[in-house]
Formats: sequence, structure tokens, C-alpha cells
Amino acid sequence: MSVMRCSTKLLWPVLRANLGLEMAPATSRLKSSVAQPAASENVSGKEQHLKKKVESNKSFVMNIYRGAAVTDQAIPYPDILTAEQRETLEMLIDPTEKFFMECNDAAKNDTMEKVDEKTLQGLRELGAFGLQVPTEYGGVGLSNTQYTRLVEIVGYNDLGVGITLGAHQSIGFKGILLVGTPEQKAKYLPKVASGENIAAFALTEPSSGSDAGSIRSRAVLSKDGSHYVLNGSKIWISNGGLAEIFTVFAQTPVTDPNTGVTKDKVTGFIVERSFGGVTSGAPEKKMGIKASNTTEVFFDDVKIPVENVLGGVGNGFKVAMQILNNGRFGMAAAMTGTLRYSTKKAIDFATTRMQFGQRIDSFGTIQEKLARMAMAHYVTESMAYMISSSMDSGSTDYHLEAAVSKCFASEAAWTMTDEAIQVLGGMGFMKEAGLERVLRDIRIFRIFEGTNDILRLFVALTGLQYAGGHLRELQQALKNPASHLGLILEEGTKRAKRAIGFTNNGTIEGIHPKLSDSALLLGRAVEAFGYTSEGILMKHGKGIIGQQFLLNRLANCSIDLYASLVVLSRATRALNLNLPSADHEERIARVWVNEASDRIQLNLTAVKSSVSLKNFSDLEAIAKDLFSNGDIIATGPLGM
Repeated sequence: MSVMRCSTKLLWPVLRANLGLEMAPATSRLKSSVAQPAASENVSGKEQHLKKKVESNKSFVMNIYRGAAVTDQAIPYPDILTAEQRETLEMLIDPTEKFFMECNDAAKNDTMEKVDEKTLQGLRELGAFGLQVPTEYGGVGLSNTQYTRLVEIVGYNDLGVGITLGAHQSIGFKGILLVGTPEQKAKYLPKVASGENIAAFALTEPSSGSDAGSIRSRAVLSKDGSHYVLNGSKIWISNGGLAEIFTVFAQTPVTDPNTGVTKDKVTGFIVERSFGGVTSGAPEKKMGIKASNTTEVFFDDVKIPVENVLGGVGNGFKVAMQILNNGRFGMAAAMTGTLRYSTKKAIDFATTRMQFGQRIDSFGTIQEKLARMAMAHYVTESMAYMISSSMDSGSTDYHLEAAVSKCFASEAAWTMTDEAIQVLGGMGFMKEAGLERVLRDIRIFRIFEGTNDILRLFVALTGLQYAGGHLRELQQALKNPASHLGLILEEGTKRAKRAIGFTNNGTIEGIHPKLSDSALLLGRAVEAFGYTSEGILMKHGKGIIGQQFLLNRLANCSIDLYASLVVLSRATRALNLNLPSADHEERIARVWVNEASDRIQLNLTAVKSSVSLKNFSDLEAIAKDLFSNGDIIATGPLGM
């Protein structure tokens, strides 16, 4: 996977242009959109844009920014596998697990810094390179939910292999699956599905990590219009030295037919190494996922046929984001497996290790560590399957949930694997225990496919944009109250209740009675979060884009709120079905929601507290002092 790093330059133009983060005016304080209109846009066109009705959205995360708990996609906990799909999946699980136990050596791959060729051939024979490719193109034809289960197995066993497979199909040729023409699919999917051709996703450049808008690779149409000539380079490309097929993004000159003005816009291309002019650097030396091939890739006068444009000329940003958004749920799936592995290691050690005359699993400190590992796994697993099921049901309102799941899963896996090492003590620090490799491998998951820092801002700004749109509707309604009486009364009543301390009691329907107290906590937290988000919008208007201290805390609340919803929904399912694990799941859900509610309250207090706001100001000043000095500033204790 190409690594999207966090740029030190301003990234807002990219977020605005490529992720649709255009803050619509909501009140008189929101007088202009964040994204400035094009020079050719007239005032009447802008007014029409402002009056456009906000489209409804079923995303839970999106709607909490306006204080609404929209649970259509989450309650009841989804289970959409057909009997045939379940049978197919069961047939695939055993051979996949057996393969990784008997035919793959993760430690050997790590030492060799490449996936053993016998392993790659075995994966080809398993069909692992084309799990979601339709059967008519030679793939296995799995749904997202089926795919999640198999990725979980890979994440349990070897993340280096996981990245090789994921870079190939989750993003490498995913664009062909999503937006490719019938001809492109027929030409390329059979060979990538079989693993005969490995694929890679090439977006990141030295000057463009998270700031994808600054890419410099350039493709120019030939005079006869038959092909583009591509020049440039990409860095940190997973499978870069192995791939025969690349999804490449480059600047292309695009002329507006209405104005005649030519501007550079990013376009996606399907590039074959066989085109000539495609070369790869030496494999990078990395902290983890060493078995995954990561290289720089160079494009020198590469001739790309015009029929290899992917998704239309000038639509590259949209295509790239569509690929990343669609494949991001797989990160939580992989981390689910990794969390299970680390937890199992800790359980095995704790239940056999004797200290002070007793097993260490009798110590409260160890018990708390293992319980939190179980909770982190439960949340991650619940998110992964809820999102994959939403996608399989045809929903397109899952992008924020996928971003939240990536942030949560990657951070939970890092923290809990570190805790597993702590449980094992000195043994955990040793290579033979296997956890030090896993910890090194996990670290990249907080960086690539959108750094967690950028994804938090994406979640918060997208949610605020949606909330701002609803406020704008109210503002427009107030200009013509006779025609919008229902909306005005609804919003007016809601605000009046808030003003005198009454709410709807945080009602969330569909949660099991045993978890009613937890559901009440979640409902009230959603209302409080929406109220705070609205207040921040009113206060900062379009200036909210520069308030990253506040945005990060809103994003952290979003993560806790969504995590609380998924565990309540899943535990409700277990209780309703009277599953053997129902009591265990109930306890996990109750503890999680209790603690998450406390964290949410602290974060919501922080964005309004004068003390916290002063702290943010001081932190900003401290950082600027460091940047200005280029080093630590405080005088050493010895004064030397």
C-alpha cells in the first residue's frame, strides 16, 4: 500500500477539494463556504447552492454531529450472509487456516524480508489474490463480509503477507473493480485474480503524502491523441518491485470546454510494467512488515494508451478516494486477527506462569490487562463486520465509519500488543515469542491509507459540514416561515428543551433491556455531542478548519460513540439469541460504554472549557518555540 504520510504543509485545500469538505453556511456566522467558488461561478449560482436541500444520510457517525442517533445500519446487528455464502465461507476457512499453520513461516518471511516464493505460489493456488473478483473473471467472488473473515485469518498469522495481498486487491486493482470499463475488467482482472500479475497502488510521492494535491507526476496526451506520456516517481509503494499492473495517479492538463481555460487535474491510469519505462528501486529497509515488498517506482516516458484512463480524465482524486474508502474496512478486519493473536499469547502465558507461589492470572493487574484486550478485540471485530455488512447491503453511507474503524483498530492493536508483551515480561521482549515482530508490523497501520491524524480531521470536518447543512436549512426556512412551519417547530422545540434542560431522554430503540442503562448513556452522549458540535459551528464558522485541537477531540468522541453503538448492538444480538457468550458480551458492552461516556464528557468539556482552551493556546506556543529554535529549549538542570 502506498503510504500516505502527514504533510507539514497546509492540507486544507486537498481536504476541501478531494473529500468534499465544503462547509455550507449555517447561520449568519457562516457567511462563506470553506472552499471558495471558482472564478466563473456567479452569485445566483452560489445562492442556489446554498438553498440546496441537504441529502439524507444513514451514517451514524455523520448524524451524531447534529445530535441525532440514526441507527438504521447498526440495529439490529447485521447478519446478511445467505446460506450459500455461509457454506462457501466455511469451505474456505479450514484450508486457509491450515495453509498458514503448515505452509507459511512469518518469522522466516520477516528475516528474509520477503514472502517466500512457495508461500506466494500456495496463495495463488488458494485463490487468495482474487478473493473479491467476480467468478466470471476467474476470481472467488466473495462478498465484503466473507472477505473480512479471511482477512482476519491473515491478520492473525502474518501481516507481511497480509500487506502483500491487501496492497494487491484492496487497493492495487480495486479501481478496476470499482470504476473500470467492461473492456478494462476483461483484460486485467483474470490475471490479477490468479496472481499471475501482482498489482500495486501508486499515489504517494516525496512531496505529497496526505497532501495528495501536490503530486508532480505528469501525463500529457500525445499529439495524435492515442496515448499519454507519463513521467514521475512514486515512493513507498507496496508491491512496487513485484507488480506488473499499477494504478497510477498523475497530473494531466484538462481544458474546460465552456471557458477554454486549461488546468492541471489528477487522472488515474492503469499502467503495465510491460509498457516500458517503468522501473523500481531497491526494497526499502523498514521497521516492520519487512516481508512486504516496498520500493520507489519510476516512470520515464511511459506510453499509456488512452483506453487505460481509469474513471475518466480529471477524476483521479475521486477515484483515489473511492478506492481508499472502499478498502479501508479491511484494516479493521486484519487488526481483529492480530488482536486475537496477541490476546491468545497473553492468555497462554498468564495461565501457566507461576510467580510468588501462584499463577499470574490471579493478579488484578494482569486480569485488567487481559479484560481490556478482550474489549479492544470485541470493538474492533464488531466494527469490521458491521461495516462490511453495510457495504454488502448496498449502503454508500459508510465512509466515516470505515475511517473510524481504521483509527480505532490500528491504535487498539498497537496498545494491546504492547500490553501483551508486558504480560509476558522479559519473554515478550524476546524474538522467539513472536510479539516483537507483530508490534513492529502493526506500527504502519496508523500511517498508511490515510494517517490517523488526517482521518480524524476528515471525520470531524465531514460531520460538521453535514451539521452545518442542516443549520443552513433552518436559516433558509426562517426566511419563509409559512412554507416551513414543520421544520421550524421541530427545531424550535428541540432547542427550547435544551435551553431548559429537557431532552428526549436519550432514547435508542432496539437495545436489550439488560443494557438499557448503557443505551441511555449513549443516547444522552449523542445529544450532548450534537449540541457541542452545533455550538462550535456557531462560534467559529468557516474558521473551524483551523481549530485542530477542537477537531481532534470531536473525532475522538465520534470514535467512542460509534464503538459504543456497535458493542451495544452486538451484545443485544447475543442476549436475544441467548448465545453461550451472552453474559460475557453484556459485561464487555457495559464496561465499554461506561468508560467511553466518561471520555466523551471529558472531551466535550475540553472543547468549551476556558482552562482547556488556554492549554491549547499554550501547547501551540510551546510547539512554535520548538520549531523556531530547532531543538529543546528548556535550560538543563545543570545549567550547562
